[in-house]
Amino acid sequence: MLTIDELAAAAGMTVRTTRYYASLGLLPPPERRGRIAYYGTLHAAYLELVRALQDHGFTLQAIERYVASLPAEATVEDLALQRAMLTSWTSSPPREVTRAELDREVGRRLSAADVDLLVRLGALERHGRGYRVLPNLRIGLDLLDLDIAPDGVAAAGDAIARHMDALAEELTVILRTEVLAPYREGHTPEEAARLERTLPRLRQLTLEALVVRFQSAANAVISRSLAR
Repeated sequence: MLTIDELAAAAGMTVRTTRYYASLGLLPPPERRGRIAYYGTLHAAYLELVRALQDHGFTLQAIERYVASLPAEATVEDLALQRAMLTSWTSSPPREVTRAELDREVGRRLSAADVDLLVRLGALERHGRGYRVLPNLRIGLDLLDLDIAPDGVAAAGDAIARHMDALAEELTVILRTEVLAPYREGHTPEEAARLERTLPRLRQLTLEALVVRFQSAANAVISRSLAR
């Protein structure tokens, strides 16, 4: 059992932040012994889940709703599974910047049309008065520098987004029904830890498979065009 100070230290957070999260209902009630509140591994697992959701770009308001939807009897292993499922596929979380910070980061003054195209390509998101920088910003900037009409670049981006959204939805359904459903019928802490280690590798293999299959499909299209 840990005091609030020890829990915060174990999670790598400040005591103030930990208390704030607890006040929002992001942690289960502690066990009280007299005037002292004690926390355990379940509370640490909730903090790890909150951090994973924040890295994924969730606001605290959205995290509150998500945590409230979890069953009251959720175990440490259940939370580990949730965290593994929700961990971002990208290596870095989105960053919020102002318009001036965005120009400084890319090293030039972006026009309004440039920004609109980057948003359409999914390299930027508008966020309040500023922007949220996404991991593929550099790809979007490289596309801006190509001698290709912006409408063509945007149309290609729309096609990619349309098909990737549908593919991600279908793959998620497969993951839930074929991988997670049997697991939820019963698991040990060791199995939960093993699954949490497996999912990141599965993500990597999925991304590699997408590239290879796209290359194969593109080659097939070229072969059919030559045959015609």
